[in-house]
Amino acid sequence: MNTISYSMTCDHKACDDQFVAAETAARHGDWQLCRKLSGQFEQALSQHFLAEEDILFPRFETLTGMTQGPTAVMRAEHAAMRDIVFSLRHAAASESLDDFLGHADTLLVYMQQHNLKEENMLYPMMDRALHAETGALLDLVQQQLAVQSA
Repeated sequence: MNTISYSMTCDHKACDDQFVAAETAARHGDWQLCRKLSGQFEQALSQHFLAEEDILFPRFETLTGMTQGPTAVMRAEHAAMRDIVFSLRHAAASESLDDFLGHADTLLVYMQQHNLKEENMLYPMMDRALHAETGALLDLVQQQLAVQSA
């Protein structure tokens, strides 16, 4: 059986790859491609966050009673990253390389730190707490993530 750790870590990697592609397009001055790829990255990241916030976090909180613990921290970090992505999108729209790369650098640091916390702490906690429900939860998560390709 797949684990939450494995599935969500793979999705982190997919989001990271889209982010790198958008940043590469910006560095090459291909703003049309950058805007397209940035939009795809934003959609993928949004779906990832929603899968956590709407499916995994609530179930984990219900089973563990931890509502002000790691999931609260992750939600706050999601909000901060959404704000940076908004600024990134604005920089791509205005074709400002310095602004785009500045926001990209900030976002990269946030994502790296955030992903490490999820992958090394929260997801393993979820694997243990939600073990009996993993298959059903991952089916719901995959449905949520599939929205991005629709």
